[in-house]
Amino acid sequence: MKRILSLLCTLSCALGLHAQQLTLMSYNIRHCQGMDEKIDYGRTAGVIDHCHPDVVALQEVDSATRRSGGRYVLEELASRTAMKAIFAPAIHFDGGKYGVGILSREEPCAVSIYPLPGTEEPRVLLRADFRDYVVCCTHLSLTDADRWTSLRKIQEAVSDVKDKPVFVLGDLNEDSTPAFTKRLDKDFRILSAAVSKTFPADAPTETLDYVLQGRQFRKVKVQARGVAVEPVASDHRPIFLTCKWKKRNKE
Repeated sequence: MKRILSLLCTLSCALGLHAQQLTLMSYNIRHCQGMDEKIDYGRTAGVIDHCHPDVVALQEVDSATRRSGGRYVLEELASRTAMKAIFAPAIHFDGGKYGVGILSREEPCAVSIYPLPGTEEPRVLLRADFRDYVVCCTHLSLTDADRWTSLRKIQEAVSDVKDKPVFVLGDLNEDSTPAFTKRLDKDFRILSAAVSKTFPADAPTETLDYVLQGRQFRKVKVQARGVAVEPVASDHRPIFLTCKWKKRNKE
């Protein structure tokens, strides 16, 4: 058996294959306002740090609004977590902007922003391309028709990626009913713990937050996943997972 394992290892090396591991997190931060109605950037950053993610997708992010005191909230979190910040505004709000963001340990190779429909307010998809994977962040509409149009648009926005996994993270504003998971199944796999509740944070009854993987790449192996037990820092609880896949070395 040891000889077989050694031969397999040697063969993998010869083929240029090695494992890629990634820890992802998605968190609707409610502009860092907790269930106690206090805005506390340090508290939100502490929740992120506790999960030790490589990439974080954040929703309900303020930028230079009056309620944030004119501060760039994503940069406040980036400086506290030693991560890089990418912001995608969805609307002008309260003297500034409001949208979604990504924090990452690694600098992305490219960043794209796509408009998505929202009857009650405009929505966006933020795409960050990294060397070995793509991460997208979104916060979908409250309207069912808008959500399903958005999911088709998201699939179109990442259809060019074939040689590495695409992860879509965010608040999808839809509970994990059998009908929802069936409709998702054509283009996406749900990697997160779809049965674990995330909203409201103090006593969760709904699963609104997800990590999806696009089906254009083989399924990654999920090593751990869960919902952080954080009942105060936001009105959502954050979700996280660690996954792994084999990839070829790139010269």
